[in-house]
Amino acid sequence: MREDGRVNDNGRLVLAGAPIGQAGDASPRLREALETADVVAAEDTRRLRRLATELGAEVRGRIVSYYDANEAGRAAELLQALQDGRTVLVITDAGMPGVSDPGYRLTHLAVEAGITVTSLPGPSAVTTALAVSGLPSDRFCFEGFPPRKAGERARRLAALAEEERTMVFFEAPHRLRAALEAMAEAFGTDRRAAVCRELTKTYEEVRRGGLGELAGWAADGVKGEITVVVAGHDPQVAEPDIEELVAEVVRREETGIPRKQAIVDVAKAAGIPKRDLYDAVHRG
Repeated sequence: MREDGRVNDNGRLVLAGAPIGQAGDASPRLREALETADVVAAEDTRRLRRLATELGAEVRGRIVSYYDANEAGRAAELLQALQDGRTVLVITDAGMPGVSDPGYRLTHLAVEAGITVTSLPGPSAVTTALAVSGLPSDRFCFEGFPPRKAGERARRLAALAEEERTMVFFEAPHRLRAALEAMAEAFGTDRRAAVCRELTKTYEEVRRGGLGELAGWAADGVKGEITVVVAGHDPQVAEPDIEELVAEVVRREETGIPRKQAIVDVAKAAGIPKRDLYDAVHRG
């Protein structure tokens, strides 16, 4: 940015939304932008060329790869192109750059340098999943991918237990079961949710239900791109009496049921995280 606070008169950074499944969802503006950009920074250059072919677009500018592993290093090169007066278009495999995809670093650098940054809007798995989930959409938050490690994931989700907004997550198909089980543990097995798979594609599927139910469904394995939408905490719903639940655990223990199993069963029936009940039982 210049000393007088005005934006520099140089290049332009365009963040282009790509279709999340159907090439027909792309706007005519995307086709034009692909043809006129001086540099096209693509998360996957092969997918970019395939998309351009499907759109009937001829990419005349220089194509460079721009993905997680080289994002930090390539951002400086792209910034130089912008400062030289070039138009740089950033496009990821699907959805909007910078939303759990490369784009943030270059955008930050461009803003700091006073370069014009604009967006070419397109489909988003976040808002598409939210729209079809059947859950409240007036207030929501996007949480990206949960941590891969079990302990870190549990802590992250526990911190969201009283989040009142609808929450949207991305998850890899091979981690979906573990993620849903962790969410059921943190939010309760009955917390409403929707698992959206392969949105806008041929085998699109939306499964709705309680987190416990959805975790059971995912146990057989799930394929495809996954977006999970989870209802927020409702403060008006009466919390179960923890002392009564502890007493129920004790009663079950007295009939010969192991304490661990009694805690699991009572917590599941009450729709609360078993960790909360475990801590209450051992405090008592």
